Amino acid sequence: MSGSGGVAGKAGRPIIILQMDFATAPPPYPPPGAARNALLRELAHSIADDTPGLVWKIWTEDAAADRAGGLYAFTNRADALTYQAMHTARVAARGATDIRAVLWDVNAELSAITRGVS
Repeated sequence: MSGSGGVAGKAGRPIIILQMDFATAPPPYPPPGAARNALLRELAHSIADDTPGLVWKIWTEDAAADRAGGLYAFTNRADALTYQAMHTARVAARGATDIRAVLWDVNAELSAITRGVS
């Protein structure tokens, strides 16, 4: 899990992965698919444009378990922690429950071998 912490990534290189997931809000929140994508498209653009230290986000969904979340790569731990706190409050305000978050340090040497970072 976590360890080294404060070292910043080189020019956009991810050094921290934030893994978040939560139980989705009950209906009328749309299930995974086109309606949910349309509802969240503006949020996706906001996350991409306005999140300091974010390299990328992968959106995750498990419709059978009524869970959603994401994997986020950050260039530094401070920005990841700031985003985690803000996003936890945001999804809770939308009715999400059982919100889980874990920070992982990236092993850059081994990840480069497996094409995870360059």
